[in-house]
Amino acid sequence: MDIQVGDVLRMKKPHPCGSQEWEVLRVGMDFRLKCRGCGRQVMLARRLVEKNVREIHRE
Repeated sequence: MDIQVGDVLRMKKPHPCGSQEWEVLRVGMDFRLKCRGCGRQVMLARRLVEKNVREIHRE
């Protein structure tokens, strides 16, 4: 899966704030994602992100 810094990912499950969109801040073995709703940042393993992505929007 070709995910780059700056992409916006739409995930299968929403964040507790209600948003399903995440901005990619860092790519590697782990991804640093920023919620587009509340601004919280999380680190997730690459396999979890790739498993739960529905759409990728290039910006």
